[in-house]
Amino acid sequence: MRVSLFITCYNDTLFPETGKSVVRVLERLGHTVEFRAGQTCCGQMHWNTGYLNEAVPILRHFVEVYRDAETIVVPSSSCVSMMRDHYLKAAESVGDMRLAADVQALLPRIYEFTEFLVKKLGVEDVGATYPHKVTFHTSCHSERSLHLGDIPIRLLKQVRGLQLLKLENPQECCGFGGTFSIKNADVSSAMLADKVRTVLNTGAEVCTAVDNSCLMHLYGSLHRQRTFVRTAHIAEILASTAGDRA
Repeated sequence: MRVSLFITCYNDTLFPETGKSVVRVLERLGHTVEFRAGQTCCGQMHWNTGYLNEAVPILRHFVEVYRDAETIVVPSSSCVSMMRDHYLKAAESVGDMRLAADVQALLPRIYEFTEFLVKKLGVEDVGATYPHKVTFHTSCHSERSLHLGDIPIRLLKQVRGLQLLKLENPQECCGFGGTFSIKNADVSSAMLADKVRTVLNTGAEVCTAVDNSCLMHLYGSLHRQRTFVRTAHIAEILASTAGDRA
């Protein structure tokens, strides 16, 4: 299968290892991965902060870039959530019925990374080895929008050497929420403190998730407290093999 990787602007700028890891996993499974250089942003930042008119040209560009793609894989549940929950209404809001039709045609080919592995490919064991104690943070978009359920957990349970430690209150938000953490800093910090406490209570060496936005927020606190707990996108864990250094 030919897979088009939409890396997301967030990962491309701050967490390039995530995209590289997605490629390693998919190529290990025998698929061809392409990176379309014309890709930019999904438009979520603009849409969520009220710049609705500015978001529409971004989604229109996304459609043009991926119009003929066989499958689009995205290592971010929040970006896929933007596409599934808002692209159609955004197109309809400006009365562009042709764009709306294009969106409807494209959406069935868009997958979050772990969803693609399990639901589309039917794979849970990707041949990974990661000898560490790991806990999994459930991001809000993966739970409430994409309804991934236990898909990421099923993948982690098949990783050799990995000890998966349960995180208490997995339904609770980490407090990031994009600009929420800026506009409501005190509330965000309180939510973050609660989430970090549950991470530390597990005794894990690594906290993982399907969204680097959450992991960046968590790592900021973990690092400031000098806890030595690391964060890693789930793609990095699934890409690891016995020959890799920890």
